[in-house]
Amino acid sequence: MIAHHVLFWLKADTTEDQKNAFRIGLQSLDQIEVVKSCHVGVPAPIERSVVDTSYTFSSILFFEDLAGHDVYQGHSLHAAFLDEFRIFFEKVIIYDAV
Repeated sequence: MIAHHVLFWLKADTTEDQKNAFRIGLQSLDQIEVVKSCHVGVPAPIERSVVDTSYTFSSILFFEDLAGHDVYQGHSLHAAFLDEFRIFFEKVIIYDAV
C-alpha cells in the first residue's frame, strides 16, 4: 500500500469560490481507477505545538502499490487538475509512504 499525502498552501488572494472549485477538483481525483481511497480535508482545529495547521487543503490518496501510484502521476485527470489549479498554489509538500 502506498499513501500519497499532499499538503497545499493556496495564495492569500484565492477567493472562496476558487477554494470550493479547488476542493471539487481534488475530490475528482478519486475517479482515477488506481486510487483505492481518498480523503480531502482542511486543518483540524487542534492547537498543539507539533501540529501544523498552516496549509489550506490536505489530500491523502491510497494506492495498492507503486505501479498504481505511477499510473496516477501520469493520468490525464491528474494532469488536468494540475493544469487548471496550479496557478493557485503558493506551496505544495508531498509525503509518500509505504
